[in-house]
Amino acid sequence: MVGRNILEHSESTQHTFVAPTRQELNLLDRNAVRALLYQEMPDLIIHSAGLVGGIQANINKPVDFLLKNVDMGINVISSAASVGVKSLINLGSSCMYPREADNPLNESSILQGELEPTNEGYALAKIVSSRLCEYIVREDSNKKYKTIIPCNLYGRHDKYGRTNSHLIPAVIRKIHEAKLAESKTVSIWGDGNARREFMNAADLADFIYFAIERLDEIPQNLNVGLGRDYSIDEYYRAVASVVGFTGSFEYDLDKPVGMRQKLVDISQLDNLGWGYKTNLIDGINIAYAFYKEELFNEV
Repeated sequence: MVGRNILEHSESTQHTFVAPTRQELNLLDRNAVRALLYQEMPDLIIHSAGLVGGIQANINKPVDFLLKNVDMGINVISSAASVGVKSLINLGSSCMYPREADNPLNESSILQGELEPTNEGYALAKIVSSRLCEYIVREDSNKKYKTIIPCNLYGRHDKYGRTNSHLIPAVIRKIHEAKLAESKTVSIWGDGNARREFMNAADLADFIYFAIERLDEIPQNLNVGLGRDYSIDEYYRAVASVVGFTGSFEYDLDKPVGMRQKLVDISQLDNLGWGYKTNLIDGINIAYAFYKEELFNEV
């Protein structure tokens, strides 16, 4: 999702991208990664690849979420350093923060407490990649290997499957199907009071281009988000308003909800002078339109 939004951005024409597909380059094969980087010798790498999914996917496949993301991060970042790539932007995750950390989540709180168990494997992998960037810069100050820590993301090219989607795409699919089935109710996991911060992936792509031109100014680890969050209940109602679902909601208190709040501190981001552009309703409209395009293609 992030990579495709970067390539779709209006500023993409100002750069020459090498963006191999999974079929063209297996990021789990370090020799293949190193060979490609040695051949291309890019000025900068944006490491946005990863195995991602919602709570249920993380719970079901913790081994894959740990090992595959660790391997991808190490292979890309260490290979970049070994062939002499000077600049790298590593995409982290707000899952890296301790489950009991004070909100808003400050970059300094990484590794200062226990992680959220429902996505611990993914979080550990992202922490390893961010620490590797720090170690490389510590050993070679000429290298600029920075980690961007976005809040939760959604938008075009998201995953809408029943087993691998994040909150907003999962809610879009659930409410869309409920409307088609003329269902009277939709179930929400938990009590609906947990809070999340979701940014449209197009806005993260916009920040990436902002960062490319200012990599010297970017802190080693930097949160990128909205600076505000919404309850799960509010996300359901926002999606319902876009989709046109007029039924009611019921709460499944037996389902896991993860952290009660996950709002990133954007103080450093504000100091750089960048801000997001897409409000929630506009973003959901964009995501819903993409979902319907994908649904048509499936059919």
